[in-house]
Parts: sequence; C-alpha cells; structure tokens
Amino acid sequence: MKEYHISKKYTDKQMENMANTFVTRSKIDHFIDEDADIYSEDGKLLAKFRKNVLSENVLNQFYDATYTFTLKAITANRGDATGSKKRNLRENPRVHSAILGYFNRWAPKQKIAFRNAGIRAPLEVRETRFSMEHPEKFKQTFPLLRQINQKYQSLLPGHFKKQNKKAKNTLFKIPQTSFTTITTNINFQTAIHKDSGDDEEGFGNLVVIERGNYDGGETCLPQYGIGINVRQKDILFMDVHEWHGNLPIVKKNKDAVRLSVVCYLRKNVWKRTKQMTFKKKKKHLNTLRKIKYNSKSKTKKSFIPIL
Repeated sequence: MKEYHISKKYTDKQMENMANTFVTRSKIDHFIDEDADIYSEDGKLLAKFRKNVLSENVLNQFYDATYTFTLKAITANRGDATGSKKRNLRENPRVHSAILGYFNRWAPKQKIAFRNAGIRAPLEVRETRFSMEHPEKFKQTFPLLRQINQKYQSLLPGHFKKQNKKAKNTLFKIPQTSFTTITTNINFQTAIHKDSGDDEEGFGNLVVIERGNYDGGETCLPQYGIGINVRQKDILFMDVHEWHGNLPIVKKNKDAVRLSVVCYLRKNVWKRTKQMTFKKKKKHLNTLRKIKYNSKSKTKKSFIPIL
C-alpha cells in the first residue's frame, strides 16, 4: 500500500471560484488506481482507497434492488453537485439520483399536502419513498451496506467510533450499521462541491457498481490535483468536506452504467430522533402512512406521500 502526502495545488480562494464547475483532466496531476492512504502535507487524512475488497454477490444484490428505482428517480434537487448556480428547481439539471433509508426534510409536495389536509406537519424525519414502498428490496441492500460499515470500522476506527455512537442513539438507521441514509446515482458527473447535512465527525465513502464499459468518472480532489479511479469492488473513504467532484463518464457502449453508492449519517435525523423509543418511532411512521388527502379538493381522501 502506498502513502501519499500532497500539497494544495490551488488556494482556498481559487477553489471557491471553481465551485459548481466541473473537474477537467487538466486540473489533475496524478491518478491513483492502487491501495493508498492520502494525506495533506500537514498530515490531515484526505482519503483511504482499497481495491477489490467488496463481494461481487452483495454488489449485484444491491444493484438489482435499486437500479430501476434510481433510474426513474429523476430529480433537479441535487444542488451544487449538478453544476448549477440557479436556485429555481425548474431550471436545474435533471439527474438520476435517489435517496434510500431515512431523511430529514419534507419535499415541497409534502408541505403542500399537509397544508391542504389541514394538519400540522409532523416531526420532520421520514422514510424515503424507496424504503416505504419497497421494503423487501430495501432489505436486499443491507448486505452491501453492512460490508461498507465493516470496512469503515476497520480502516477508520476513530471516525467510525464517533459516528457509530450517534447511530446507536437512533432507531432511524440501517440495521447493524452507522448509516441512516444512502444516496444512489446513475452516470452522474458531479461538479466541484462540498457535502453538507452529514455527520461532521464521520468520514465519507464511495462504492461504484458497473454494468457495461466506460472510461472516466474518476473521483477527484481538485484542490490537491489528485483523481482516484474507483471501480467495481473498490471502496473509497474520503473527507467529503474537502472540495470534490468526478470526471466525465464516457460510455464505450450505450447501455453502460456507473451506479455510485454513498452511505452516511444524516445529522438532523439523529438529532431529531435520538433516544426515541421503538413505540414512538412506529407511531410516527404510521402517522405519515395514514395521512390521506386530495390536492385538488383539499380533503383527506387519497394521499400517497411522495417520499
């Protein structure tokens, strides 16, 4: 395994000016495609990368459970990661991106639904649509998520311990993991951005599941001029509060798929539900499932929440 100590190629001010733009190969001096620990020149851990450490069968199981849902989950609500500086969702780029597990914000349609139903919005923690409507498929994702969690514990025990301590305080999480939430993306080139909403004491991760052939898609830390070639069976742990984005995905055949998987603990899910009992959790989720309304007639008649 190699160890890298890398100085910044661009200043913080230069990176702020690059935010919401896309990484180009000219910004990257070195690509990493081997086991590596990567540090800044002052010793801060930036990333740990391990190749061929995940099981093919659990990757396939996860893919089969989530691919169709993610493909249909076309959203304009991915913020700076899309490269758009606009705040009007109607004008933002649409990407194939889904959220699984638990989340801590109501969608605009949900807020309208509560208002039309004449009820006060419940505690702002919810199941995602995938988890609620496809519980068996949701369970099929657990083996991969637990394998990621095990690698997290073994490679980054300090960060894991802090995050897992929080996860143990909430029932709104993936069982036997330190994660509340998963994001899946299909062929999504993210612009230069920093993550938000996750546990700041934790450490980010990335897994890629592939179908067909493609070039590119390397995950980059452009401030340091490095790119990491995360492919099938690899796992990358990285500081997602550093500037990052990925290079374009160039398909070699039209059906090529790069399904990226990111697991994390949503800070506000934990804050709002820590120490909540199983009984209260069940009551809360049942409340959300039972709400009925019709957006046109404003009656409690036919509500199916879009989560």
